[in-house]
Amino acid sequence: MPKLRSTAAVATTMSALAATSILTGPSVAEPFSTTPCALHRTEAHHSEGVDTWNSAYPRPAGTLDAVMIFLSFPDAHPETTPEELAADHFPATSRFYEQASYGRFALRPHPLKHWLRMPRPSTAYAIRRDWSAADRAAYLRDAFAAADGEVDFSRYDVVYLVADPDAPGVDSDATKVVNLQTPMRVDGTDVRRVVTVFEKHPPDRLVLAHETGHVFDLPDLYHRPVDGKGDWDTYVGDWDLMGSQFGLAPDLFAWHKWKLGWLDPRQVACVRGTGPTRLTLEPLTAGAGAGAGGTGSGGAGAAGAPAFGLGHGTKLAVVRTGPDSALAFEARGPAGNDQAACRQGVLVYRVRSGEASGGGPIEVVDAHPGTEACWENSVYPPLADAPVALGESFTVPGEGVKVEVEERTTSGAWTVRITPGLVG
Repeated sequence: MPKLRSTAAVATTMSALAATSILTGPSVAEPFSTTPCALHRTEAHHSEGVDTWNSAYPRPAGTLDAVMIFLSFPDAHPETTPEELAADHFPATSRFYEQASYGRFALRPHPLKHWLRMPRPSTAYAIRRDWSAADRAAYLRDAFAAADGEVDFSRYDVVYLVADPDAPGVDSDATKVVNLQTPMRVDGTDVRRVVTVFEKHPPDRLVLAHETGHVFDLPDLYHRPVDGKGDWDTYVGDWDLMGSQFGLAPDLFAWHKWKLGWLDPRQVACVRGTGPTRLTLEPLTAGAGAGAGGTGSGGAGAAGAPAFGLGHGTKLAVVRTGPDSALAFEARGPAGNDQAACRQGVLVYRVRSGEASGGGPIEVVDAHPGTEACWENSVYPPLADAPVALGESFTVPGEGVKVEVEERTTSGAWTVRITPGLVG
């Protein structure tokens, strides 16, 4: 709040480590979306541009395989087993992405069944949130050396290094994705990033799903105060996993689903011109049934579980507001990954493709700025009631774009009217 050669060769490669805020070398653009409202992907870290895909990152489509490597230390005897730690994160992580992607993506875990011993005490690595590059490099160098001969990294798309949570030098706040400025060539494949897991047992809710989002080029949406004090959730509140894994409605924004390729072009409506456009927004979670096979969430066709892929209507409406900015509109409510959502309605948010991860690339617009809701369990109550409710109209401050939520259809979709005004 994100392989193996000789030990000497691993040590050489580890000297090329970069901080998590630095991109992993030149990005290669793959054409993705060409619709008029698709923002251009910029050089900003984890840019929210959707016109191209950065091929340095694995695209979450079909099935990706993830290896979990469990690391113990000489200064502690593990009080948990690898099986228990794997169960902390799976099938919950797979299930989240299974539902968020409408069954288009399956994350398949492959946990080792035993501990691998690190050569130095846990305290020797100075593990902490703002880890020094040298200490982090030493940790990864030793971890890869410990795994030498145990893991064929060419088989895996995602790498999780899971530390013994009870070792004295392990800091749960240090869990993150570490990018490699120069990819490691290991077992005939490039390893570009590693998820270092230092979570307690049991861990924070959906923390691994959040870190895995970075592996797929999603940015941090929280605001980190300069002094480390204050509220971290002012940008998006409860409304996206990349803001807070504790959110009441952590499903990924429709914009992110578009970026990841889980929405078809016909599910994104570009609202243009100056006059009103009436359209029907299908709930974001429509089609996100519980129970696709292969990820441990119950299997397709389980009794009472709706099938994936049923929702094919418009999920996202977009008004372009500038060369690298847009307003997005989507329908949210208590279902799927958003079961605990505080309020339902049409959520409005600003997107800026030129803003880097952590800098506010997405900001939810509060349609009820004078009130708050669910103060007892929301991560940021002022935004818990942000959606425009049925029968309400709202004009986005500073943009002049008006949205009116006119009715609900018999299928539960939302009929809205959007008037761009001078912005279209």
